[in-house]
Amino acid sequence: MDIDPRICVNVAVNDEDVHNIVLSYLVHNCFTGTMESFIACTGVKQPADHLVDMEKRKRIFHSALDGNALKAIELMEEFTPGLLEKNKDLHFDLLSLHFVRLVCSRRCNEALGFARTKLTPFGKEQRYVEKLEDFMALLAYEEPEKSPMFHLVSLEYRQHVADSLMRAILEHANLPSYSIVERLIQQATVVRQCLSQEFGKDGHQPFSLKDFLKS
Repeated sequence: MDIDPRICVNVAVNDEDVHNIVLSYLVHNCFTGTMESFIACTGVKQPADHLVDMEKRKRIFHSALDGNALKAIELMEEFTPGLLEKNKDLHFDLLSLHFVRLVCSRRCNEALGFARTKLTPFGKEQRYVEKLEDFMALLAYEEPEKSPMFHLVSLEYRQHVADSLMRAILEHANLPSYSIVERLIQQATVVRQCLSQEFGKDGHQPFSLKDFLKS
């Protein structure tokens, strides 16, 4: 379903609301420098404690993204004690990042020992068995990045774990796990999809956010 853009022209948008949406995105993603420049340009006020929180989250995020999972775990135990005990999936994902790092460094014996002591206990729960099998299979390949499980050694996988980590930390601090702009896009996408399904009966194409952003 296509909406005539002229319908939106007369809808008033408050500058302060726009500033808060942008600021929320910058704080959520720990873009400290950009946030400080944005505040200086717009005059938007932000509590000082957000800066401390952002720096902590940034250190954890980049540790996970770089594959330094043990450092990320150490920082989480310091900044968010008890979180990993409550979130076993996240704990498993972080430990698996370290296992992958060992495998890619061809430290296979060390990887096996780490898997035996840290990852194997997760195998007591069926939901982790298949994941464990996929990770252990990486040991069979000289070049894990060319194996059928190549996605487990990719930057995209580390990004996925790091993003999940950030959302968990924000939820742990009773903060929104998604920025305002992400929630607006999610809501708009759901509404447009529902409308497309309703009017799709008349031959309209299903709504695509990717195509909409290109228009």
